[in-house]
Amino acid sequence: MDDTHTIKNLLIGIFLILVFGAVYFARDMLLPIVVGVLVALTLSPIVRGGARVGVPQPVSACLLIFGATVLCGVGVYALSGPASEILDSAPEVGAELKRKLGFLSDSLAAMQDATDEVENLANGDAVAPTVAIQQPSLLAFAAGSVASFLSLGFVGMILALFILASGDLFYVKLVNALPNFADKKLAVKTVRDVERRLSHYLLTITLINAGLGVCIAGALYWLGLPDAVLWGVLAFALNFIPFVGAMIGVLAIGAYSIIAFDTLASGMVVPLVYLFLTSLEGQIITPSVLGKRLELNTVSVFLAVIVWSWLWNVPGALMAVPFLVVTKVICDNVEPLKVFGDFLGARKR
Repeated sequence: MDDTHTIKNLLIGIFLILVFGAVYFARDMLLPIVVGVLVALTLSPIVRGGARVGVPQPVSACLLIFGATVLCGVGVYALSGPASEILDSAPEVGAELKRKLGFLSDSLAAMQDATDEVENLANGDAVAPTVAIQQPSLLAFAAGSVASFLSLGFVGMILALFILASGDLFYVKLVNALPNFADKKLAVKTVRDVERRLSHYLLTITLINAGLGVCIAGALYWLGLPDAVLWGVLAFALNFIPFVGAMIGVLAIGAYSIIAFDTLASGMVVPLVYLFLTSLEGQIITPSVLGKRLELNTVSVFLAVIVWSWLWNVPGALMAVPFLVVTKVICDNVEPLKVFGDFLGARKR
C-alpha cells in the first residue's frame, strides 16, 4: 500500500511538472485561448441578461467585443504620442536623474570602485576583455512588446466573440458529456458560479481601477505634472497587477517627477501622492467593495503573481488573480478540492 501511494504521488508530481512545461513553452498558443475564455466568462452574464430582455446573444456579443476593442484602440492611439515622447527621451531623463541624485550616485560609484579593486586583487590585476553589444532602443523594445501583446489579445477577443455568440452551446455539450444527473448538475452550477464571481470580480476591479486612474490623473494635474492623463491611464493598467503594479508605478512616476520639477522635494510629492492613493484603494476600497466572498489571502495572491509572471511574463501577471478566482470557485464547488480552496481564501472572522 505504501509503495502504491508513493508511486501515485510521484506520478502526480511528474504530471504537474509536464503541465508547467507545456504552459511555459506553449505560451503563444495558450495565451489568446485563455484571454478569450476569461473574457467570455466575464461577459456571459451580461449577454445572457440581454437575451432575457430580447436582445439576441450574437448581437450582444458583437456590441460588447467590438465596443471594447474600439475603445482600447482609440485609447492606445491617443496615448501613443505622449508615451513615445517619454520613452524616446529616456537617455535625457537618465542624465537628469543622475545630476539631481548625484549624492546617491557618488556613494554607489565609491562602492563600485571598492568592489572592482577587490576583484582585481583576487584576479591578479588581470583585465578581462569587454565586448560591447548594442541593445535595441527602449522605444523599439516597448513598441514590439505592446504590438505582440495587442495581437495576441485581439485573437483572444475574436475567440471570446465566437464563444459568446454561440450562447449555451458548450453548456449543452458539457451536460451531455457527463454520465449522471448529479455530475451534470454540479458542472452547470460550477460553471455558472465561475461566470458570476469572475464577472463580478473583473468588472468591479475595472471600475475601481478606472476611478483610481481618474483620481491620480486629477491629482497629478493639480500638482502640475505634465502628461497627467497618461500617468492616470498607466496607473489604471498597472493596478491590475497586485503588489508589483503599484511599486512599478511609484518608481516610474517618481523618476519622471524628479526631472519635471525644479527641486527634489517638489518631485518627491508626486510619488507620495501616488502611493497614498493606491494604498487607499488596495487596503480599504477594494476589500470593502468586493466583500468577503471573493477575498483571497495575501500569500496565495503573491505566489500566483510570481508563478504566472515567470510563466507568461506581463500577461501572466495580469491574469494571475483571475486564474486564482477561477481556481477558488472550482475548489469551493468540488468536494475533494475544498481543503485547497480553504487555503486560498482569507481568514474567516
